[in-house]
Parts: sequence; structure tokens; C-alpha cells
Amino acid sequence: MTFPLTDPALAALDARSRDIFRLIVDAYMRDGEPLGSRNLSRMLPVNLSAATVRNVMSDLEHLGLIYSPHTSAGRLPTQRGLRFFVDAFMELGDLGEDERRVIDAQVKASGAGSSVETMLTEASQMLSGMSRGAGLVVAAKSEIALKHVEFIQLEPTKALAILVSQGGEVENRILDLPAGIAPSQLQEASNFLNAHIRGRTISEARSDIARLVEETRGALDALSQDLVTRGLAVWAGSEGGLPARLIVRGRANLLDNLNAAADIELLKHLFEDLEAQEGLVQLLDLADEGSGVRIFIGSENKLFSLSGSSLVVAPYRDKDSRVIGALGVIGPTRLNYARIVPMVDYTAQLISRMLR
Repeated sequence: MTFPLTDPALAALDARSRDIFRLIVDAYMRDGEPLGSRNLSRMLPVNLSAATVRNVMSDLEHLGLIYSPHTSAGRLPTQRGLRFFVDAFMELGDLGEDERRVIDAQVKASGAGSSVETMLTEASQMLSGMSRGAGLVVAAKSEIALKHVEFIQLEPTKALAILVSQGGEVENRILDLPAGIAPSQLQEASNFLNAHIRGRTISEARSDIARLVEETRGALDALSQDLVTRGLAVWAGSEGGLPARLIVRGRANLLDNLNAAADIELLKHLFEDLEAQEGLVQLLDLADEGSGVRIFIGSENKLFSLSGSSLVVAPYRDKDSRVIGALGVIGPTRLNYARIVPMVDYTAQLISRMLR
């Protein structure tokens, strides 16, 4: 949810109110502590009494931009206040040359001769290290070019179907076997599949599946024909892709500066949310809704509504410009958004280029 800058009450804030609000947010971003009227009056570029500052703070509180965490305390920005700050005041920085070199080196080194999974894992680790938050990558279900298919019999009516992609990703699935199948027939079916669909995706071979099955009638016996059909169906039914995967690195960073039991409980909710399968779909939907980096603060993102965390996320794309995943940084609501947004944006664009 974004609060429009055309909101009359927010647009009517005078320079003094904006200065005080900005100082409260800056203090929160810097150390997470509330800022009181006395300290505020000393920090302002003009001389204002503590009483005058308190009156301005009262107006800001009435607008829902700041709040008092407890009696006689200073003020902290609300979730609405943080959104207003991000939309109205935040000036995005640019990545320095050193940061660009670090991102380039780590992503390109992990992508050279390695699997896509390795490259994405390194990207998640790199984002965590640079942001001091948790680096997150969601790899969407994606079509893969096959390198090798193998069936290993586990019991008379069950086999382990192993798919290895050209990029080195491995997926295992349990397959129901036709009654009476022999190990030699498993090998025969594997050989046939490898000869006909190696280097192609299931969707690319989909139009040939019927023809392939027809060809087996002369090359394979009835049981092996059935196994080939089942083997193709294992991946054809899910469009020949690996399921969505979630890669999170740097979870320990989120424990920094957490002292209250309530904060630990919120973090527990966050980890539970992240590991829910429906959460992966939500993250991909969030990334796919926008063309660039998106910022979600607290409960603006239903996925993290219980934990109150913030998420900076951007999509990455394949050679056809389709969104196939998302990457970003998760952290407390006082993330350094101005620095992290260009970092996430640059990494997403680099990953997209590497996948073309």
C-alpha cells in the first residue's frame, strides 16, 4: 500500500514539520531509538523551544506519521510514516564502483561454469553480507533442458526417477511402476528417453511425445512403453520444470539488536512465513506486479504481516524478458532503503543478463 503524496494533510506539512519528521526518521534509521523534543530542538537548523517542537510532534502524531512507544518517551515513525518518508523524502543513492565490483565479481564468478542454483545462492549470500540483512532469492518453477534421466527401482511398484538438467540441477521424484517391471526394462526406458529428449525441455518435446510413444511400440516391449509414458508424464505434467525454490542467507543478521522476547517471536513468525510454500508464490507475484524494485514495509506485505519486517525485492528475467524469479533483502523496518534499493536493482539486472 502506498500513501499518495497528494494526500492534502501530508502535502500541507510546512518546512518545519518536515524537518522535524525527517530527523525523527533519520534517528530511527540510524539507531532504532525514539527521539525526544529536547534533543530535537538542539538538532534543528533554527532555534525552536522544546515546547514548540512538542506541538509539531503532536500534529505529526495526529497525522499518523509518528507515535510514542511508551509514556514520556520520544517519538518513532509509524509504518505510515516510513512509507511517507520513502515516497516523499528518500533520495536513492547510487552504487559506488567498489560495490559494483564486489557484486560483479561474486555473481559472475559463481555463474561461470556453475549451476544456476549456485549462482543464485551466491547472490543471496552477497546481498546478505552487503546489506547486513537477510538475502533472499526465489527461483520460480522454470523449464530446464534435460541432460540425463534415470530410473532406480526402490520396490516392486516404486522407482526413483532422477532428472539432471544441462545446468547441473537435480530433481528426484517417486514414480509408480507398472506391475512386473524388471531392472533391465528400467534401464531400457532410461536409455530411450535420454536418446530422444536430451538437451531439450519437456515443453519443446511435448509435440513429439505422442510420436515418441508410438516409436516405442517397435523398439520396446509393452512394460517399457508404459514406463516411458509415465516418465515423460512426471515432468510434462509440471511443464518440465524444477519447483519454486527459496534461498535465504544471513538469517543470523536479523537477530542483531533484538533483545526483547517479543522481537524474537516476530522473527520466528518471519521464518515460518518464508518457509510456507504459498509464501513463494506471493513473493513471485509481488515481484511480477512491478517492473523494478519494490519496497514493502511491515504489514503492507501480507506475507510478513505478523513479523513486521520490510522487504526490498526486484524480479529477474529470462532471455524472453519473462519474470522467472525474484531477489531481495529482508530486514527490520529501519533498513537503509536508499542504499539497498540500488543494490538489489543492480543485482537483479546482472542476474537477468547472466541468464540470457
